[in-house]
Amino acid sequence: MSGRATQTEPGTASLTLPLRGRLGLSGKLLLLTIPLVLILEVLIYVPSIANFYVNRLNDRLAAATTAALVLDAAPSGMVPDSLSRQILESIGARAVAIKTGQQRRLLAIADMPPAVDRNVDLRTMTAWSAIADALQVMLDRNDEVMRVVGPSPQGGQFIEVVVNEAPLREAMYRFSRNVLLLSLGFAIVTSALIYLALHFLFVRPMRRMTANLVAFHENPESPARIVIPSRRQDEIGVAERELADMQRDLVSMLHQKSRLAALGLAVSKINHDLRNLLASSQLLSDQLASVPDPRVQRFAPKLMRSLERAIAFCQSTLSYGKAQEAPPDRRMIAIEPIANEVRESAGLAADDSIVWINAIERGLVADADPDQLFRVLLNLVRNAAQAMESHVGSDVSPKQIRIAGRREGSVTIIEVSDTGPGVPLKAREHLFEAFQGSARAGGTGLGLAIAAELVRAHGGELNLVEGTIGATFRIAIPDRPVELSHLRIERARA
Repeated sequence: MSGRATQTEPGTASLTLPLRGRLGLSGKLLLLTIPLVLILEVLIYVPSIANFYVNRLNDRLAAATTAALVLDAAPSGMVPDSLSRQILESIGARAVAIKTGQQRRLLAIADMPPAVDRNVDLRTMTAWSAIADALQVMLDRNDEVMRVVGPSPQGGQFIEVVVNEAPLREAMYRFSRNVLLLSLGFAIVTSALIYLALHFLFVRPMRRMTANLVAFHENPESPARIVIPSRRQDEIGVAERELADMQRDLVSMLHQKSRLAALGLAVSKINHDLRNLLASSQLLSDQLASVPDPRVQRFAPKLMRSLERAIAFCQSTLSYGKAQEAPPDRRMIAIEPIANEVRESAGLAADDSIVWINAIERGLVADADPDQLFRVLLNLVRNAAQAMESHVGSDVSPKQIRIAGRREGSVTIIEVSDTGPGVPLKAREHLFEAFQGSARAGGTGLGLAIAAELVRAHGGELNLVEGTIGATFRIAIPDRPVELSHLRIERARA
C-alpha cells in the first residue's frame, strides 16, 4: 500500500502520514482550550480580588466600630494614650474618627500622617470601582495611607479609619497566590477533562471517519474499506451510518459498472462474430426462397425478416459502441401483425401448453418504431412464458398469455398479462434495472430493462399493473405532437 494510510481493522485506518508536519485536530483543540481556561481564570480572579479587597476594608471598619464603642463609652480624657495606641495597633489602624450629627470626633490617633493619599467610601462603592481600586492598590509600590469611610453605629452619620496600604497589599498578594495555585490546579484538571471529553466524543470519531475516507479512496471497490458504524445515536452516529450506506452503495455501483464494462466488451466481440454468422445464414435463406416447396415459401419470408432484423441490430450495436439504444424511427404502424409475429418468434404458435389470447382492437395503430416495439413485446412475452414454465403450483389453472391494445386519446395502450406467479416484492424494487429485476433463477434481468429503455425512447412508460392475476405490464406510447407548419406544407402540396 502507498504511504497514505495503514488499515488496522476492517473499516478503520490509522492517520500517521497524511497529518505529518501539520497540526491535527487534537492539537488545535488543546491550543483552543488553554486560552479559554486562562480567560475563565481571569474572569474568576478579578471579581475575587475585588471582593477580598472590600471584605478586608469592611473588617477594618468592623474592628474600628468596636474600638469606637469602647473609646466612646469611656469618660472624656480617661483613656490613656498608651491604651489608645494598643487599641489602634490591634485593629491595624492609625486613627479612628466618628461623626454624629454636626459633630466629628477623633476617638483615637497614633502617628497621624500629614496627608491621606487615598479616600475610599464603602457607602457609595460599586462593583466596577471596587475592581479598579483593588487593582490600583496591588500595583502601587509606595507605603501610602488610606482613609476608609463606612456607616456609623448608634445612629451616627459615618465612621472613618485611617490605615496603611502595605499590610492590605501583602494580604492581597497572599490571597492572589493562593487563588492562583488553587485555580491553576482546577484549570489543569478542568482542561484535561474537557480535552479528553472532546477528544473521545468528537475528535476520535472524526479521525476514524477521516482515516476510513483516506483508505476508501485508495480502493473504493473493496467492501473491507467500508466504515463500521458505532451505536451512537447522536449526529456523529448518524454520519457514520450514512457514510457506511453511501460507501456500500458506491461499492455496489462500482462492481456493477465493472461488470457492465466487462460484459460490454464480451458482447461486442460476440456481436461481431454473430453478425458474420447471421450474414451467412441470410445467404442460405435467400437460396431457400427459390425452393418451390409451399411450406418453404410460407416460412422463408419470415425467416428472412428475422435475419434482417438481427443483422441490423448487431450492426447498430457495433456502430454506436455504447449501451444506449438508437433513436426510434417512428411511423404509424399496425399493432396486430407485430403481435402475431411476436407469438411466432417466441415459439407460442406451436406450443399448446400456453394459450394465446389476442384482445387488440381491430385496426389499432401506434406511432412507434416497428423493430423496437417488436423487441419490447418479445421481451415481455418471453418473460411471461418463462415465468409460467418455471412455476410449479398446486393449482391446475390454464397457462395463458393475453395481449390487449386500445387507444386512449392520442396514447396507444398495450397490455401483456399472464397467469403465472407474478412478480415478487423483492424484485419490484429494481424491476426495470439491468441485472437487478430478475425474479427467475438464472435470469439476467436485462429483458425488462431493455423494454423500459425502448419505451422511454418513445416518450412513453412501461409499468407493472398492481392487483392482477399473475403479472400485467402496461405500455403507454403517446403520438408525436403534430407541427402545424408541416401540415400547412402538406396541404399546400395537395
